[in-house]
Amino acid sequence: MDKKSYKAWLYLLPAILFLGVFLVYPLIDVFIYSFEEGYNSASQTCFGVGLYNYSYVLHDPYFLQALQNTFILVIITVPLSTGIALLISVGLSSIKPLRNLYQTVYFLPYVTNTLAVGLVFMILFKKTAYSDGLVNLLINFFGGSSVDFIDGPYWAKMFVLCFYTIWVVMPFKILILTSALASVKQDYYNAARVDGTSKFRIFTRITLPLISPTVFYLVITGFIGAFKAYSDVVALFGTDLNAAGMNTIVGYIYDMLYGNSGGYPSYASAAAIILFTIVLTITCINLTVSKKHVHY
Repeated sequence: MDKKSYKAWLYLLPAILFLGVFLVYPLIDVFIYSFEEGYNSASQTCFGVGLYNYSYVLHDPYFLQALQNTFILVIITVPLSTGIALLISVGLSSIKPLRNLYQTVYFLPYVTNTLAVGLVFMILFKKTAYSDGLVNLLINFFGGSSVDFIDGPYWAKMFVLCFYTIWVVMPFKILILTSALASVKQDYYNAARVDGTSKFRIFTRITLPLISPTVFYLVITGFIGAFKAYSDVVALFGTDLNAAGMNTIVGYIYDMLYGNSGGYPSYASAAAIILFTIVLTITCINLTVSKKHVHY
């Protein structure tokens, strides 16, 4: 090893140690716990080693409900939030006056506390003894009947959760996409306009391919973020998510560790490994698809 390589590894050593202690070691530890049946955290003992924890989790109705909720949230919010953010970013890029003001307004929800935004949404949608909420007032104004979006039917609760999630994640995507659009050279647009190319064709043939790495990055991080959803759901439906039927995989893991059904680290570890496997699989699929559709 030459002197330059030695210095490079020396500079990387703090980061390697940090990742090893706080990322690699916990992942290995969770993987081991997931196979230890009847693990007791107090005595650090277990009854045996096997696949029972995975079998229990995969047959647990609460986990299956959390899995369904998480997948619905991912499938709906990631494409919608990315698409809407892209449209808004294109609109902002075409507005010269007050562009910075509009960007600041759209970015405000991102810097606002998640629980505070969740409480506002709950007030807007929740029916109480004194009011049906602002949203229901609007529905009634147009001739519809009131819906309890917080304690009512499943579809109503899922609608609020998806709407809230899109609202929370969209500002960050708008900021990133606006920066990406600003980096596209105007020479491409000028040449296309000289040839009489339509705006739609300019967007699909020039803009979208040039910002495709940024869009791909947002899709990947969007999938990962949606699969880790928990605090958003708590802000809307409280801490007893199983009773509300709105738990997520991360919420299930937390409940197994600290919630009402807590004290089962082996089950929580198995659920965490299942979540890790799902996210890793979807990420690999996205990476494979990106080879054909992302232009670097």
